[in-house]
Amino acid sequence: MQVESLDLDGQGVAHDSTGKVVFIDGALPGERVQVTVVRRKAHWEHAVVATIARESALRVTPRCPHFGLHAGACGGCKLQHLDAAAQVAIKQRVLEDSLWHLGKVRPDRVLRPIEGPTWNYRARARLSVRYVTKKASVLVGFHERKSSYVADMRSCCVLPRRVSDLLLPLRDLIGTMDARDRLPQIEVACGDATLALVLRHLVPLSALDLDRLRRFGAEHGVQWWLQPAGPESACPLGGDDTPALGYALPEFGITMPFGPTDFTQVNPDVNCVLVGRALRLLELGARDRVIDWFCGLGNFTLPIASRGADVVGIEGSSLLIERARRNAAASGLADRARFELCDLFEIDAHDLQRWPAADRWLVDPPREGAFALAKALVAQCAQSPQWPAPARIVYVSCNPATLARDAALLVSQAGYRCAAAGIVNMFPHTAHVESIAVFERR
Repeated sequence: MQVESLDLDGQGVAHDSTGKVVFIDGALPGERVQVTVVRRKAHWEHAVVATIARESALRVTPRCPHFGLHAGACGGCKLQHLDAAAQVAIKQRVLEDSLWHLGKVRPDRVLRPIEGPTWNYRARARLSVRYVTKKASVLVGFHERKSSYVADMRSCCVLPRRVSDLLLPLRDLIGTMDARDRLPQIEVACGDATLALVLRHLVPLSALDLDRLRRFGAEHGVQWWLQPAGPESACPLGGDDTPALGYALPEFGITMPFGPTDFTQVNPDVNCVLVGRALRLLELGARDRVIDWFCGLGNFTLPIASRGADVVGIEGSSLLIERARRNAAASGLADRARFELCDLFEIDAHDLQRWPAADRWLVDPPREGAFALAKALVAQCAQSPQWPAPARIVYVSCNPATLARDAALLVSQAGYRCAAAGIVNMFPHTAHVESIAVFERR
């Protein structure tokens, strides 16, 4: 079977003798493989590689001993068998194909990929914890491939070395705790100078367990946070004196404080480059007004303000808005950056009139995309042709499919052209495709 391409999940795509699509785990474009079919549907099949008759020149030996297709292999990475540079090229093709096939949009210019470290980059992670009663042992790590079981990980090549080195000590720690079978996960959050571990616990922890955590934290130099319910319930074991996490954006002289359960970019090195690229693509003028939609803690808002623009950050969470305001004040940018609350998944044309017209938009939505915002812009342009729509939109995406959907609206109905687009390799060795696109008003 001849492998033709990779899909959005990092699976090889081929066709059998009848023309049916076959998705193949572990296969790379250009390879000729024999497969074992594991699932059959009317219009497609799912298979795994059995043997490789002709190997791709881009196939490499995975660095991590836990990577593979076998039972028990870690599911944290999907593409360690593919050369790192080739991963970037294939993700660029995925972006371009998504824009064209889903949105009928072609960018005028392909941007140079944004890249960074390919190993030990992952500053945010959610590790599952499982106490195996029959073996009286603990597992801490990512899930196995396509399974709810926890992989037997002893190291990790994409986590920072400091975190990888803690996997076995964490297993030993959890094994000694009274609540060891009621601790489902540990969330990892690395700041520039601080490492926090958020322990999800389903029962109150005993005084002995709290003492065990404190001693572990002192020995290994980590903060412990306890999370008895949802993310908002997380609180530091050390109390209010716990040093804040933060990451720097040195190009803009900004340090962004964040909490260990806040959303921040997984790859801080790539994030620094991404923010700089996004601001250059905005082409800010001295008196430009900017709206930063889905602003979060101000990752883009504050750098925009630092360049002298007046910027409004808009977000759907009152908690995030308050945190962003505090970050602006701490950076001395409260006079240029203000933050407003709006449900961005229910926004309409009337809502767009709540804020002064902006020359530039920065849009950074979650995987669901910014469909409601794009529809609101289309409706407002149709209802009020004299309304000053933004001349330039920079859209940062973590899902090429929803980017393509939103791009189709902007280009076909709102009078924009896609001036440029390119990928952001935020998650090396995974099939995850982040990207950035620029839309200019015709």
